[in-house]
Amino acid sequence: MDGTAAWPLDVVLHQSSGQLEVLWNDGLCARIAAPALRAACRCSQCESQRRKGLPPAAAPDLALTSLNPIGDFGLQLFFADGHDRGIYPWPYLRELSAASSSQARA
Repeated sequence: MDGTAAWPLDVVLHQSSGQLEVLWNDGLCARIAAPALRAACRCSQCESQRRKGLPPAAAPDLALTSLNPIGDFGLQLFFADGHDRGIYPWPYLRELSAASSSQARA
């Protein structure tokens, strides 16, 4: 990532809500709900479903169960429905953070 790119300063998995909170170096602090993250998964299985017109569905009460840092690249997220194939690069998580933040303000 270049010096102007947003970079996470802190990442917290809130066990009680199953939400992911990310504080970015540009000041944005976003809480992203697990169903939104699951629906946004870009793993090959989810992308294949999208091409067939069947986007991934997530129960409204779906929670994140854990996360695994993938070096400086991003996070692998583990969901309560057993899905764990998606790796979320930091730039993509920043996009999702911005979308989540703007939806919270609306």
